[in-house]
Amino acid sequence: MTYPFTNHLIREKSPYLLAHAHNPVDWYPWCREAFQKAESENKPVFLSIGYSTCHWCHVMEQESFENPEAAALLNRFFVSVKVDREERPDIDSVYMSVCQAVNGSGGWPLTIIMTPDQHPFFAATYLPLNTRGQTPGLLQILRQIAGQWQENPDRLRQAGTSVTRFLNEQARQSRDSGQEGQAPWPDREMLRRAASHFLQTFDQEWGGFGQAPKFPSPHNLLFLLAYGRLEQNRAAEYMAAQTLFSMMRGGIFDHIGGGFSRYSTDRQWLIPHFEKMLYDNALLAMAYLECWRQTGADWCLWTACRIFTYVFRELTGEEGEFYCGQDADSEGEEGKYYGLRPEEILTLLGQQRGEAFCARYGITEEGNFQGSNIPSLLGESRPWLPDPGTEADREKVYQYRLNRYSLQKDDKALTSWNSLMLLACAGGISAARCLPREQAGILASCRERADRCLSFLRRRLVTPEGRLMARYRDGQSAGDGHLDDYAFYTLALLELYAAEFDVQLLKEACRTARMMVRYFFDQEEGGFYLYASDSEQLICRPKDAWDGAMPSGNSAAAMALCRLAALTARPEWTELRDRQLRFLTGEAQSMPSGFSFALLAMTEVLYPNRQLVCVLPAEPEEDLLRRLAAARGQNLQVLMKTPENAALLEQLAPCTASYPIEERGKYYLCENGSCMLPADSLEEALA
Repeated sequence: MTYPFTNHLIREKSPYLLAHAHNPVDWYPWCREAFQKAESENKPVFLSIGYSTCHWCHVMEQESFENPEAAALLNRFFVSVKVDREERPDIDSVYMSVCQAVNGSGGWPLTIIMTPDQHPFFAATYLPLNTRGQTPGLLQILRQIAGQWQENPDRLRQAGTSVTRFLNEQARQSRDSGQEGQAPWPDREMLRRAASHFLQTFDQEWGGFGQAPKFPSPHNLLFLLAYGRLEQNRAAEYMAAQTLFSMMRGGIFDHIGGGFSRYSTDRQWLIPHFEKMLYDNALLAMAYLECWRQTGADWCLWTACRIFTYVFRELTGEEGEFYCGQDADSEGEEGKYYGLRPEEILTLLGQQRGEAFCARYGITEEGNFQGSNIPSLLGESRPWLPDPGTEADREKVYQYRLNRYSLQKDDKALTSWNSLMLLACAGGISAARCLPREQAGILASCRERADRCLSFLRRRLVTPEGRLMARYRDGQSAGDGHLDDYAFYTLALLELYAAEFDVQLLKEACRTARMMVRYFFDQEEGGFYLYASDSEQLICRPKDAWDGAMPSGNSAAAMALCRLAALTARPEWTELRDRQLRFLTGEAQSMPSGFSFALLAMTEVLYPNRQLVCVLPAEPEEDLLRRLAAARGQNLQVLMKTPENAALLEQLAPCTASYPIEERGKYYLCENGSCMLPADSLEEALA
């Protein structure tokens, strides 16, 4: 195809940036060349941040960035820069905080106008091309700012400097409030306040929290499950389980192809915003597996398996990497890919099977979404029971839907999101061990999938020195790794160690965590910065701690440090764990429910914790691994010492040197700092 325009994005690898490479706007990626051009030509910078599966990003592109008049204004009076927020979360975090400070809210696409030295003086999200009611249009804003810049650029420069000064002052105040000398040690009262807040906002009828739109926020559910288990709090466990059950019944869950969409536009979880993201599905798989572990509910296990099925067949690359997600739009229409009509089902399955299928999934002539139907199980009294006949019909409908319309796929691989999927796979490995082979299903492949993904990450996104890169696509690795990359990768390695007991995983986790501390940790005031000390320095250096759509890097780092301290008993990890938990306690004081993953990390020091060293004369048998898998989720950290790994394990965890290898296995349990006598069996040790 021949395009009338090509801009500087044509050399990029990001699918989001490449989608704008033929806009008439003369886009640049975030690079020195763009800002040098703005400085030399004395022009402000128009910064647009979005991501590939963002519906309103597509709308703004079609309305504005393909518009000749808007492009002419941008090309004449501005230097235009496009950023994929998934590749550059540091840039997104800095300028999203500007939008939130100026407007009280944020979102994508994010629109920033700033000086050539990156100081912002205008911030907005989606803008229509022309003014609509009280919402100013992009054309109006561009003309106004272009005129102001020509008449009095110093005033706009001063405004940008003031905004930057405000951001840094806010960061300083946050640091002061969370300084280690002032921040207390976490306590259970903070967890109780968070659980109480969730209870106040819980939707008793439909699950979830608050009104529409509703987001899954699986880390909130993981916290509630843990709190319910540790405090014998049935309300907390019920909130989590009921929310997971309601989401599984609704249309936010893709009953045809598996996996979850980004969020629900209504209370019932019926009509989703249709983009599917890897991180949501990874975290939800973890939540459903944990709920199954605690409750034994079959529907939890079934839903987790459907998530893995979706990710493994639609978001997995040739090298074992996991892709970022799938778009909400097909042929320019949101949700068109997912909608089904009764006549389609009847033609495909025949009258009898088709009518049964439509009745099960609520597919009617009236429809529930723009004249079509988003399948759900809201009308089913026992929706979790898979009927073999219906399952076969569902697969036929899946293949039909797959060939009917296409979905754009963001096929880049991010270190952080792949690490979250590794966490989910580690849970799948342990769950499979707790099931008879014939019931393990897709979970039986989690080990192979984890091995392939880990091999990919080590080959493509981990440097020989142990530094992480952020993104891989189309043969190219790029971008300095951010805190999320290091924290999630460390945590994934530790969870895989807990599932497999390969001491090389523990070694790599220690190495990655040391890199994280060296390049990201604030040695003076505690907490981890979002980007490294030797990376590109932006107008401010944030320490994101809020657990938003995903757990924050600071929360994940805290969890990883808790695990390292428990496993190795090394003072360096214990000291870092304590400093990080104090930092997060200071951050979470005013609104602990917004720091649910941090609170989950705190449970590992606030409740009885146990460390078990299994000393065996040979490699562990599968039966022992099965019994250890069944003991997961009990604040228990396990080391496995054998003749083959003894030397390396003793380097990583010197405490294990005192445990001799004997002809028969021995089990050494320590609980809350007190060590028990060695036991001859796992059951005796854990009794």
